[in-house]
Order: sequence, then C-alpha cells, then structure tokens
Amino acid sequence: MSKEVKRIIAVVIFYEFLICLGMSLIFPVMPFIKNEYHFSAFDMGVMSSLFAFVQFITSPIVGRISDKTGRKPMLVWGLLVFSIAEFVFALSQRLWLFDLSRAVDGLSAAMFVPTSMALAADLTSVKDRAKVIGWLSAAFSGGLILGPGLGGILANISYKFPFWVAGILGIISTVVAVILLPKDSDERFKSSTKNPEDALLEGGWAQVKSLLTPVMTTLFLMIFIMAFGLAGFESIYSLYVNEVHHFDLQSIALVLTLNGIISLILQVFLFDRMVQWWGEVRVIRYCFFASAIGTAFVIYDHSHWQLIVATLVVFEAFDMLRPAITTLLTKMSKNNQGLLNGVNMSLTSVGNIIGPLISGALLDINYQYPYWIVIVFLAISFIITFGLQHLNRVNA
Repeated sequence: MSKEVKRIIAVVIFYEFLICLGMSLIFPVMPFIKNEYHFSAFDMGVMSSLFAFVQFITSPIVGRISDKTGRKPMLVWGLLVFSIAEFVFALSQRLWLFDLSRAVDGLSAAMFVPTSMALAADLTSVKDRAKVIGWLSAAFSGGLILGPGLGGILANISYKFPFWVAGILGIISTVVAVILLPKDSDERFKSSTKNPEDALLEGGWAQVKSLLTPVMTTLFLMIFIMAFGLAGFESIYSLYVNEVHHFDLQSIALVLTLNGIISLILQVFLFDRMVQWWGEVRVIRYCFFASAIGTAFVIYDHSHWQLIVATLVVFEAFDMLRPAITTLLTKMSKNNQGLLNGVNMSLTSVGNIIGPLISGALLDINYQYPYWIVIVFLAISFIITFGLQHLNRVNA
C-alpha cells in the first residue's frame, strides 16, 4: 500500500471506531435514563432494537447508493448524521425523541460501516484486503467493546455528557473527513466489489438454499442465538444490576471497562491460539457452556465481586463465540463468501433486534425471566455442538 492509501485507511479506521463507540455509549446510563424519565424496561429495549432495525433495513440500500454516488459523500454524511443523532439524544426529554435518536444512529452506522468496508476493498489489493478489513473489524469491535466503559466514566459528570462528547467529536471528524478524504473521481474508488448485504440480496433464494445443508443451517442458527443472547443479556444488564443488585454508575462503569480491556486482549492475543489448541467447535462449545453458567450466577449470586466475575465470563464467552463461528463458517464453503457474510450479518442484525425487545418485555414481568430465556437457548446450543464434533477433524 502507498503512504496515501495507508493514511486514508487510518482515517477511516478511526472514524469507524468513533461511530461504534457512539453506538454503545447508552448501555451504562440506561437505568438512570429509565428512572429519570419513568420509562419501562420494554421502552429501553425498543430503544436498543431501533438502532439494529434501521441499520439492518438501510445497509443494503446505502451500499448501493455509495456505489453510484461515491464513497466520500456517504462517509462524510454518515459522520454528520451520527453527530446529529448524538446531539438529539443529549437534548431529548421524551421517549419518541430518544427513539428517533437511536434510529438515526442506526442510519449513520448503515451509511458508514458498509461504505468503509467497500472503500477498503476499492483501495487495496487482494493481498492486503483481508488485513485492512481485519483492522476495520477490530475498530468496529473495539468501539462496541470500549464504548460502554467510556460512557460509564463520562456519565459521572452527567448522564447526557457522553452523548455531547460523541456529537462534538463527530462534528470535528466530519470537517476533517471533508479535508482529508480524497475525491471519488480517482479511479481507485470505482471497484466492482459488492457489500456482503448486496451479495445476499443479489444471490437470491436459490443460492441461499444451496447453502442450507444441515451443518450450515446449524451454524447459522448458532449465529442467531449468539446475537440474540448477547443483545438480550447486554441490553438489560445495567437495568438488572442497578435495580436488583443496586449497582451504582461507578460499579457498572467498572464492569464494562474491564470487559472492554479483557475482550480486546483475548481477541488480539489469545483467540488464534485457542483455535489451534481446541479447534473452532470446542471453542464454540466451551463458550456456550461458560456463558450459560455465568448467566445463572448473575441471577443467583448476590456478592458484588462474584457477580462482576460472572458478568465478565459471560461477556468474554460471547466475544469469543462470534469469531469462532464465523471462522468455521468460512471454512465450510470456498465459494459464496460474500453470500455467507451477508447471511451472517443479517442473522446478527435480527438477533440484535429481537433480543432487547424480548428481554425488556420480560424484565417488566419478572427480573429473572430474560436471563432464563438466554440460558435455555445457550444450553440447547451447547448440546448441539456435540453433533458438530467431526468438523474439528475435517478442518484440522
């Protein structure tokens, strides 16, 4: 890669991290917003689901528009829309404005994330592409992982302060993007590379059905359960520990910050070794088991430190599940990688939509119901992994 391309990629990586950071700032302050404005847990679940829903339905559309209008305009507008969403949330006093803010936030993610991936494919050779997309994925994950911890720290000043900070950073980033990102008139921006969502839409049901072998169907089901479980667990976690275990903002921020640090260490330094030691199937099995046991401890353990440890076990297990399932999925088919990624992202989005809605509704009925639902799904998935044992030998 040339120095210019490296500079562009570095700028886009930082912006992707920023947007994903803004996505997850809400988690530590949810119980305090809920209490201050007298919302229900279902209201908070809708708030979380709206982000994923809007991102899900608009990502393919935005991807196609960026192919026609250019990457730079879409990236710049994505940053501006992100800033607007953060400011609206900071100024909101009514439920429909909070919901609108999260929906607009989802639109900004749909505008930026697929376009940044497409830009990386446009600017890089086949040799460098996987590495660069890996960097973008790390920025995406890093923002989602570190956002809740940073939001908890900033919220010590004010519950709305994290969103003011994110909005101001978004405005600054928009101006810098206008200056630093090159124009789309450069031929390098005219690649025919398609987004994963486009591959899913254009592939049609015939190609999707061709992928639905028993093994692939099982892996797709696990992707959905993983997304549903994580979204269901995380979306109400701060509400649950605040109302049941009386965690204050500092305790919630501590848990989420520790999770961010440990998750990044595990993903960067240990995930590859875990796969080499055990194989993807065993990693998936152990993670489903650990997350189910950890969730049970979160329900019944009333010691703060033991509860924090159990929470970290659940979060780290979920953070290992996604790359393990995705890695195994890509090994199962040498062709149709774009279609595979499209199905993967779509199922993840559906899980992210349904999880918070169900958890929020159940939390209003009984504090234990949401996590028992999560445990049941995780336990079933743990049992199913024994039917995939032969894949460790096939892919060794």
